[in-house]
Amino acid sequence: MFSKILIANRGEIACRVIKTARKMGITTVAVYSDADKQALHVRMADEAVYIGPPPANQSYIVIDKVMEAVKSSGAQAVHPGYGFLSENAKFAEALDAAGVAFVGPPVGAIEKMGDKITSKKIAQEAGVSTVPGYMGLIADADEAVKISGEIGYPVMIKASAGGGGKGMRIAWDDAEAREGFQSSKNEAANSFGDDRIFIEKFVTQPRHIEIQVLCDAHGNGIYLGERECSIQRRNQKVVEEAPSPFLDEATRKAMGEQAVALAQAVGYTSAGTVEFIVDGEKNFYFLEMNTRLQVEHPVTELITGVDLVEQMIRVANGEKLSISQKDVTLTGWAIENRLYAEDPYRGFLPSIGRLTRYRPPAEVAAGPLLQEGTWQGDAPAGDLAVRNDTGVFEGGEISMFYDPMIAKLCTWARTRAGAIEQMRVALDSFEVEGIGHNLPFLSAVMDHPRFVSGEITTAFIAEEYPEGFTGVTLPDAELARIAAATAAMHRVAEIRRARVSGRMDNHERKVGSDWNVSLGGHSYDVVTSADTGGATVRFEDGKELRVSGAWTPGDQLAEMTVDGRALVLKVGKISGGFRIRTRGADLKVHVRTPRQAELARKMPEKLPPDTSKMLLCPMPGLIVKLNVAAGDEVQEGQALCTIEAMKMENILRAERKGVVSKVNAGEGDSLAVDDVIMEFE
Repeated sequence: MFSKILIANRGEIACRVIKTARKMGITTVAVYSDADKQALHVRMADEAVYIGPPPANQSYIVIDKVMEAVKSSGAQAVHPGYGFLSENAKFAEALDAAGVAFVGPPVGAIEKMGDKITSKKIAQEAGVSTVPGYMGLIADADEAVKISGEIGYPVMIKASAGGGGKGMRIAWDDAEAREGFQSSKNEAANSFGDDRIFIEKFVTQPRHIEIQVLCDAHGNGIYLGERECSIQRRNQKVVEEAPSPFLDEATRKAMGEQAVALAQAVGYTSAGTVEFIVDGEKNFYFLEMNTRLQVEHPVTELITGVDLVEQMIRVANGEKLSISQKDVTLTGWAIENRLYAEDPYRGFLPSIGRLTRYRPPAEVAAGPLLQEGTWQGDAPAGDLAVRNDTGVFEGGEISMFYDPMIAKLCTWARTRAGAIEQMRVALDSFEVEGIGHNLPFLSAVMDHPRFVSGEITTAFIAEEYPEGFTGVTLPDAELARIAAATAAMHRVAEIRRARVSGRMDNHERKVGSDWNVSLGGHSYDVVTSADTGGATVRFEDGKELRVSGAWTPGDQLAEMTVDGRALVLKVGKISGGFRIRTRGADLKVHVRTPRQAELARKMPEKLPPDTSKMLLCPMPGLIVKLNVAAGDEVQEGQALCTIEAMKMENILRAERKGVVSKVNAGEGDSLAVDDVIMEFE
């Protein structure tokens, strides 16, 4: 076995590989840029080698720099993670020439299947059903428009070397095809150093289901079930689960066998993923093969007990697979939510800055992985598991130079309903402050009836949130539970204040029991009575809710039980009450005496400032293109400028017809959130 492995990556996937290598007794080497000097993966590794400036095209994807790190460290093998150089055949060739093992497939397999154009041609030749499209290279936007028209709109414009949603656009007409071609080409060049583009038919109402394969160099190949990846935004997966709630055993077997056959046809070794589009009749079509470890691999590990990183390392070391297809069993259900540094209230635009608070829920081990001894959490919990793959820490910086992923939160349970409920609690328990993040949106998805029922497609987010995410409106029953919990919490806080101020002598009760709780447009008059086991909160209609929990003033997380069910609240202090965040909702909760509540109703409402005649920068980023100048008349939907952040181009458009009166920024300027880019008459 190798004694030293270099991880040619960063962030959570580098940390993930380090954990398995450590378990196997292998020394690890990290690489890092200027932006990652204090990164978690650098801290975790046994050694670390500096490779250059923050932009990936000056550090993480520069083959010569990574190879120099391999040479200077004496690493015997390199695990590429995903993204960056993970599917770069030239990198694999360089390693082979240096006598260093690549923890991934052979160069030939990367060239054949890593390139999406070539892989589709091979699939067609092998008799695999593929989505209609144009497999040749496309010279310019005019040709892209012509091809799109011949295929028939809508079409998907994709980077040949792409992955992770980068360099992908959906076009519904000629104008979008022209614009999407150029944006995809630019993103592909910046992210992968390869700007080749191809176009295929966009299948409406599809499910995105992928098969995990594992092959060795001795002719053995298996599949480890499927992952449902249909909850996507801008072609970027957000929620994944294993198994799929849609597939039956016969379809799973057919897809798995076809995936293995395709992998073996190109001499594939290591872990890889064959992606399919599946329609409502369970017809499936080959989409692409990712010749690397997938972001969502943890859910497969959780239901199979197979450590995919360990298997990749062993295959790279020349070992035979220790398991056969008959040994693969799918146990329970696993769900993964991707926590991103992006603001869901601003169209999911990237957010950067310092993590002033970062407290993931405690990891809990159970299920197949616990049985196999391949992963351990902080505490045993029988039929429930929580896993958090992350690459950040409290006090660390989220950089504008890399992917905005913060963590991958996973839960496992015996049933899908159990895994969903455990995920709800885990999301509510996840504390992140200092940056915008998508925790509220993830909570909303976990409660959405379509997701709960499993009736989802890749159009789920576009269909259910057509105007973007504006928050969650909780049902009345849930608001009442929060009102009861905060009334009990307020009583505890009032007792604390009374003791500190000296108003409470010899623990004599000096705190009232009648309160008014207002939140979410509702007002509740309640009476709170407490005992050693908790508090009983009685509402005007006579209904009583029992509240218990160990919350004390100053705690930012309240783990309560209300009416016999768990209620986890993120707690902040505001004047006269609390800021409460739970199940995707962000609430101002005021707890007042009846007289205070009466007076509060007479207070005028403070209105926000008018910014309707300004174009504000929605995220920290760089202006790469200005489309208009002062004096120009613009139409609704017209592109005003393009901002690049976290490797993605974002086109800002006019919300209505108007005239530009002033432009405050120029191409090449770096802007912060809410900087005024331009003003209108």
